[in-house]
Amino acid sequence: MTNAVKILALAMVLALALFIAVICGGYAPWYFAWLVGTTMIILISVSGAVLFETQESAADTDPQPHAGEKA
Repeated sequence: MTNAVKILALAMVLALALFIAVICGGYAPWYFAWLVGTTMIILISVSGAVLFETQESAADTDPQPHAGEKA
């Protein structure tokens, strides 16, 4: 169910971005690219931060032996 909510929310964001692009007239492609690009930069940054935190917490809780060391 949460996936459906996420997809619906993303569809609404896309519709809003397209609406803003149409309203802006001649500058629509530039504004649309700016909105999509800014959104992508934020999403990629957040996903990288989440991945980093997950790796850090996994390393703190379950240390792996280094190459050449015996477990």
